Amino acid sequence: MTRATSAGWRVVNVDLVIVAERPKLAAHRAAMTALLAAALRVAGDAVGVKATTTEGMGFEGRGEGISATAVCLLEQA
Repeated sequence: MTRATSAGWRVVNVDLVIVAERPKLAAHRAAMTALLAAALRVAGDAVGVKATTTEGMGFEGRGEGISATAVCLLEQA
C-alpha cells in the first residue's frame, strides 16, 4: 500500500482465492475480508475472499501447504 499510494495509485478492488484442504476457511471469511479492507483502505464490498480445495490433488490436497492468488485493480488517485 505504501508503494502504491506513494506512486499515486489507489486500490479499487481486490479478489483473493485461497486454495487449501484445511483448515476450512468459511468461518473466517468475513474477518479476513474486513482485515484486508482495512489494510487496503477500501470498503468491505471492494474485497472478495474465496476459498477452494483441490479435491486431494497436489501439495495443497495432501495438506503440505496452502496457495493463494490475488488480483488487484488500481487507478490513479
